[in-house]
Amino acid sequence: MSEVINNREYRQKVLKELIMELHDGKSVDEVKERFEKLIEGVSASEISEMEQALIMEGMPVEEIQRLCDVHAAVFKGSIEDIHKPQSPAEIPGHPLHTFKRENRALEELIDGKILPLLERFQQDDSADNVRLLAEAFTALWEIDKHYSRKENLLFPYLEKYGITAPPKVMWGVDDEIRAAIKEVRRALEDYSGGREELVEKARAAVDRVKEMIYKEENILFPMVTETLAEDEWIRIEEESGEIGYTLTGPQGKWQPARVDVEAKEQARGEQAFDEGYIRFSAGILKPEEINAIFNTLPLDITYVDKEGAVKFFSQGKERIFARPKTIIGRQVSNCHPPASVHIVEAIIEDLRSGKKDHEDFWLQMGDKYVFIRYYAVRNDKGEFLGVMEVTQDIAPLQAISGEKRLVE
Repeated sequence: MSEVINNREYRQKVLKELIMELHDGKSVDEVKERFEKLIEGVSASEISEMEQALIMEGMPVEEIQRLCDVHAAVFKGSIEDIHKPQSPAEIPGHPLHTFKRENRALEELIDGKILPLLERFQQDDSADNVRLLAEAFTALWEIDKHYSRKENLLFPYLEKYGITAPPKVMWGVDDEIRAAIKEVRRALEDYSGGREELVEKARAAVDRVKEMIYKEENILFPMVTETLAEDEWIRIEEESGEIGYTLTGPQGKWQPARVDVEAKEQARGEQAFDEGYIRFSAGILKPEEINAIFNTLPLDITYVDKEGAVKFFSQGKERIFARPKTIIGRQVSNCHPPASVHIVEAIIEDLRSGKKDHEDFWLQMGDKYVFIRYYAVRNDKGEFLGVMEVTQDIAPLQAISGEKRLVE
C-alpha cells in the first residue's frame, strides 16, 4: 500500500512540474512525452484526483486548465480503453444520450457547414459569404445551452461527491470557448477586412469545440456514469428542459424502471392506506399519527421491500441524506452510484439470507458523525420482509457528559 501511495505522490509532484513548465511557456508537444509516461497505466479518474489535490494545495484552477490540451493530445486513441462505453448514454431520452446527440449535431454543423463556409470565405470574403458564416456561428452559439446544462446540472452532483477539480477546470475551458465564439461573431457582424486573422480565429474556435466534445465523451461522461445514481439522473432530466437544448433535443422520453408500490399492494389484495386505525402488536395508531411519529424521530429511516423497491422513507426536519419522493418505487440498486451498487447488493443479500441481522457503518461528514445501520426486517415467523436503513448524526450523543436528571 505504501508503494502505491508513494507512486501517487511522485506522479502528483511531476504533474505539478509539468503544469509549471506550461506556465513558463513550454508547448504541448514539449511536455506531452513526459506526461504520457507519467500517466501510463493510470486511469482518468486518478488524474482527476491528482488535479483535485493540487487545487486543494492552493494551485489556481487556471493553471490546471493548461493541461487540457495535453490531455486531449495524449488520450486520443487510448482513453477508450480506460473508459468503456456505458449503457446510459445509449438509452434514448437519457440526459447523457441527449448530450451525445447534441455533440453529433455540433460536429455536423462544424464539418458540414462551418468549415466549408470558411473555405469559401477564405477565397471570397463577399458580403454573402460573410452573412452565411455569421449565420453558422449564430447556430454554433447554441452550444451555450449544452454547456449551461453541463455546468448547472451535472457539475453540482459531481461536487456533492467531492469531485470538484474536473468541473472547475472544464467550466473555465467552456467559458474560453464561449468567448472565442463571441469574438468571431462580433468580427463577422462588423466585418471590414482582416480575412486571414478572422479565419484563424474561427478555425481555432471550432477546434476547441471539437476538443471539448472529445473530453466530455471520454472523461466527463464516463465519470458521471460511474458516480451518479439513477434517481439523480431523473432530476437532471426533469430540469434540462428549462435550460434548453443545442441544435437538437431528447430522442423520446426516457422511462426509468419504476414500481407503483401502492398498486402492487392493491394487486395483492392488500389495502395500501387505511384512513382508520392501524392495529399493531402493542397498540393502535391513526395513519396521521404514524406519519408524524416517523417524521419526529431524530434519525432517518428508509425501508426497502423484499423485492428491492424503496417503499418508504421518513421526512424529518434535518435529514442527513437528501431523499426526493421520486425514489419511491425505485429499485434500491438504482438509488446508489454504480461504483457502490455491488456493496449495497451484498449487504441486502446477507440480510435476506439470514447470514446477518444488521450491518453498521460510520463516517465523518463535516461536523456530523454519521452512524448508518441496515437491519433485516422479518415477521413473527422469521420470514424476510425487507431492509430498514437507519441513519443518525451521533456527534451530539458523543458530546454528552455528566448527568441531567428529570427532576432538574
